[in-house]
Amino acid sequence: MKGLAHALIVVTAGLTAWSMPADAHAQQAAAFRYADGSPHPVTPWGDPDLQGMWPIMHLFATNLQRNPQYGDRQQLTDDEWKRAEAVLQAREQNYQREIATGKMNMGHWAETTTRSAATRLTSLISYPANGRMPALTEKGKALVPLFKSDDTRTVFDSPDDFDAWDRCITRGLPSSMLPYNYNNGIQILQSPGYVVVNLEMVHEARVIPVDGRPPLAGAITQWMGESRGRWEGTTLVVETTNFNGRVHMIITGIPGKPAGDWPSSPNTKVTERFRRVSDSQIDYEMTIEDADILTDKWTVSYPMYQDPGYFWNEYACHEGNTAVRNFIEASRFERGLNPDGSPRQK
Repeated sequence: MKGLAHALIVVTAGLTAWSMPADAHAQQAAAFRYADGSPHPVTPWGDPDLQGMWPIMHLFATNLQRNPQYGDRQQLTDDEWKRAEAVLQAREQNYQREIATGKMNMGHWAETTTRSAATRLTSLISYPANGRMPALTEKGKALVPLFKSDDTRTVFDSPDDFDAWDRCITRGLPSSMLPYNYNNGIQILQSPGYVVVNLEMVHEARVIPVDGRPPLAGAITQWMGESRGRWEGTTLVVETTNFNGRVHMIITGIPGKPAGDWPSSPNTKVTERFRRVSDSQIDYEMTIEDADILTDKWTVSYPMYQDPGYFWNEYACHEGNTAVRNFIEASRFERGLNPDGSPRQK
């Protein structure tokens, strides 16, 4: 009955918001404008409208961490940008070539499916000013051996020797909002009191309340943390806490990721800002803080572009997936053991 009562409250609140008088809608809509004075889209219940497909494959040619040669410079020159764009175009050509020949190889594994040009950013990290990851604290360094993955280990005996991404659980935050080799779709959906950030990779949906409810108690932790959103004008601000501290802060495969395993902790906090600056662009910013393991915060900034034609299929990570078992059995064979871990007879 408590669950039913809660559902009725949510539905009633949603209907109340949706049934706002027409003149109130008009007044609210008139208050939301882009910088050039043109009207910002508004939902039927009066929230700024961010909905659409906003894939981020165009970021693949931009490193997470800035190459030291750029110093504090945030923008590429024209010639540097042309080289970045050529990276995306070469991937796209390989992808289309495989379609034309009926062949499926790395051109489909490392897909592009982008119709947006490469960014002019020298890195996705905008703070610190040098565009590079802050150093780990002594506690952060001590946690590194506990964050295992198939990218940095050669001995495997159990699923615990793999990270959450290897095991198809989650990429976590902030990694889920960073580009990867494939499956870079991001879809934003809205309903009264909620914003949903739907992720193509690992088919995760981040359901974000924007109704002013308090955060969860600190004892309740989750793989992706728990998000709460609020509107600051037309900007959606999302604060995520309550992480379980079992997911790598950043995963291998993100272009320009610093080498090694990067730990997280239950005290990690991620603050995101989604600001729609035109009908076709959202300026996105994400700041990661964790004084336990990082000597400073770090911020990612990039543009997201609307692509109504972007489409994704179900992401079935574990369908026919025997990789974890194969890693364990191969590792045991290399150490003179049977697949079950018992000594192999000589």
